Amino acid sequence: MIRSVRHRTARAHSTARAIPEGGACRWRVRGRALGLMFSILSLPSISVGETSLPVPSGQPVHLSDVLLDNNPGELWVRFRFIAPKIGATVGRIGYDVASNDMEHLCQTLAVAYVAQHDLDPALVVISLSDRPIQFGDAAPDATQFFEAYRLEQSRCIWEGL
Repeated sequence: MIRSVRHRTARAHSTARAIPEGGACRWRVRGRALGLMFSILSLPSISVGETSLPVPSGQPVHLSDVLLDNNPGELWVRFRFIAPKIGATVGRIGYDVASNDMEHLCQTLAVAYVAQHDLDPALVVISLSDRPIQFGDAAPDATQFFEAYRLEQSRCIWEGL
């Protein structure tokens, strides 16, 4: 059984909208799964909460949120991850390496999640952040990487937005 937990409208603190008109449905993960996220526990080799997900770079990556956005006429599924080692300074994991991790997360987690819930999203967005950030909040000192994919025959196809 899938139950609604709560629905919020995320808002940005700038003139550019961070999300489509109408807001996003949010299912938050903090050590246990809520709402739609409970089913991700049944996916092979995927844990929710403090357990690090395997990615090609080997960096620690933790699932933070899954958001379902209804863009005007489209469904966007956003998978938000915390990756504390990303950044632009020496010794941090840069975008060039993290982009491979994002593609891997799309292929191994998002494709299975979308299939399991019989969703038909126009886009899947994978984001990495070096720290937890409330969706839609401005955080100029945080490092965040984003990639968008369309799903085609159970494959993640990069969309250069």
